[in-house]
Amino acid sequence: MLDQRLLRDNPELIANQLQRRGKSLDLSSLQQSAKQLRDVEEKRSNLQAEGNRIGREMGQQIKAGVSPNSPELQNLRDQGNNVKHQVALLEEEGKSLEVELREQLLTLPNLPSAQTPDGKSEADNVEIKRWGSPRQEKGLEEHWQIGERLGLFETERSVRIAQSRFVTLLGMGARLERALINFMLDLHGRKGYREVLPPILVNSASLTGSGQLPKFADESFRCADDDLWLTPTAEVPITSLHRDEVIPAEQLPLKYVAYTPCFRREAGSYGRDTRGLIRLHQFNKVELYWFCHPEKSSEAHGQLTADAEAVLQALELPYRVLELCSADIGFSAARTYDLEVWLPGAGAYREISSCSSCGDFQARRSAIRFKEAKTTALLHTLNGSGLAVGRTMAALLENGQQSDGSIKLPVALAPYMGTDLILSGHNETSDLGKK
Repeated sequence: MLDQRLLRDNPELIANQLQRRGKSLDLSSLQQSAKQLRDVEEKRSNLQAEGNRIGREMGQQIKAGVSPNSPELQNLRDQGNNVKHQVALLEEEGKSLEVELREQLLTLPNLPSAQTPDGKSEADNVEIKRWGSPRQEKGLEEHWQIGERLGLFETERSVRIAQSRFVTLLGMGARLERALINFMLDLHGRKGYREVLPPILVNSASLTGSGQLPKFADESFRCADDDLWLTPTAEVPITSLHRDEVIPAEQLPLKYVAYTPCFRREAGSYGRDTRGLIRLHQFNKVELYWFCHPEKSSEAHGQLTADAEAVLQALELPYRVLELCSADIGFSAARTYDLEVWLPGAGAYREISSCSSCGDFQARRSAIRFKEAKTTALLHTLNGSGLAVGRTMAALLENGQQSDGSIKLPVALAPYMGTDLILSGHNETSDLGKK
């Protein structure tokens, strides 16, 4: 959430930065609400000070021997009661203004970082790095073709169980998913991340704190009878892990890694990636998350991105790094690096991780501060996939395909799988019956 003081004192800065995102907004009414709230708070504070003065004066007169029933004390009593009444009215007005202002501020995205390149669409994203040698042979299969041929996952039966855009992993496909999750958690654990297994049902306050609500309500799955939603990413529960807390500065940075199933409606994506593991309503993801000191934020962003890259490098998967332009960064992000893995069957790079620095945007929405000496301030949050598991599986299948139809797995993953090959005979489906 944006700072009310900035909105009140420098709305032109906010408007100009939102313009970099491609959003033209008139902030005059919001600015007026912020100024009105400040005025109400100042009046209430002044009246409270006057009430305290009246109380002290009454105490002094009683101490000096003035009768409690004297006209002087009754006059002061009446003044005090009048002040209390006015304070109560101002408190109600302030609460109403604060709720109204907060609701409007919650709809505004984060401001792009000064380092974020300007642009009008994803076409203006800047490639900053490539790693590995992409396979570019003809006749390579896409991952969904490999998965169907080897019996690694089932989509048609999943429609019977749920609906389209769900998948059931089978045999070596299920083992590969589990192996990837464990591999990623172990790799990040060795890098100093504390493993977390959070709830996958989250309340509205958690979604609001991380920035998913109110913006992405239509893309989330909600439980009908409770204030609970299926989490779209572990970023949501981890943000709220320290909601309404003050963290000692010496404990920073706090680095977490979490595995969760994730759930998204993928609104507006129909017709895209209808086959395979790329765009599902339910998918597994390992998430990296930092709470850090504002002065260390840029350094932390680079390290978090490098930690996500380390997974791709260990799995021998070619990829590239893009810095997203101002029009393409996410709602809560100030600056973002996307990692795109090479899919040789599709002949394209596809996003597998977004590593974002959110500044104090989520911390302000979630009231997360740090204490240094005698002062408290908002800390910075950062997050990134480390990695999206289904997309990693897709990349392994396409990059590891061999001429005999088998899949060669990277050396680092073999101990988790118990083999370095997936063969056509590994998945027997006769027990499932015929479709």
